[in-house]
Formats: sequence, structure tokens, C-alpha cells
Amino acid sequence: MTRREIYEQKTEEILQPLMEANGFELVDVEYVKEGGTWYLRAYIDKPGGIAIDDCELISRALSDELDAQDFIEDSYILEVSSPGLGRPLKKDRDFERSIGQEVEVRTFRAIDGQKEFTGILKSYDKDSVSIALDEETELKFARNEIALIRLAFTF
Repeated sequence: MTRREIYEQKTEEILQPLMEANGFELVDVEYVKEGGTWYLRAYIDKPGGIAIDDCELISRALSDELDAQDFIEDSYILEVSSPGLGRPLKKDRDFERSIGQEVEVRTFRAIDGQKEFTGILKSYDKDSVSIALDEETELKFARNEIALIRLAFTF
């Protein structure tokens, strides 16, 4: 397990009781370096959406626990936020919740001259994802071919 994965996993372990106590869902945790700065990001959600006060509550509690445990060696910026509309589907629970909904799939390499597909999420497993483009056409993608999959949204 990489250092990044260890930090993310330990942070998830800290967050899980906070999520349960407040009726929130932990969508994702990421530890990334952008422009020379490390960021520890927690994405949280709840029915009806997350408010700024919810983010502040979790941020303060998480920050206190991270300071107490002090397992992250680098300096970093802590961010707690809503995952937003364009959040990627990463975990099985994301896929399960999204069955029957319209999704956008972007692949690393072109398939039949195309890298972007939109369709209804039909099924998934640990190796693949299937979407229906229309009544007759269903596509199956290997998960390692998918650069991004997220709920489709129109304005």
C-alpha cells in the first residue's frame, strides 16, 4: 500500500464514526499534490445535500483528530466539501446508487473512434461496467479502460 493510500485509509477510519453520528455519507477521501501543495480532501453527502455548516462541523472534528494522531508527514491543506454534481463514480455504492441513471463514460483510448459515451448504467462488477446507449445497443467497458465515469447532468 502506498503512503497516499495509507493516509486516505486512516482518514476514512477517522471519518466513519463522524459520518454515522451525523447521518452523513462519506463519498471519498483523496490525498493529492497539486502545484507543489498537498491536499487532504474529504467529500461528504447526505439526503438533501450538504451545507457549509455540515462541512465546518466535520472539518473541525477531523482536524482535531488528525492533529492528535499526527500520522501525515507532509504539510497539507484539509478540505471538506460536497462531492458536487460532476462527482465520479468510484466505489461500488456509487455504482449501486446510480443503476438506471444516465452516466457519462470517458475512456483512455478511443473505441470505434470515440472516447466519450453517454447512456443508462445497467450493471457493474469488479471488472466491468455496462451502459445502454439506446433500446438495442449496450456497451460493456473494462474498468481499467475507463478514465472517468460520472452521472450525466443537463442544465
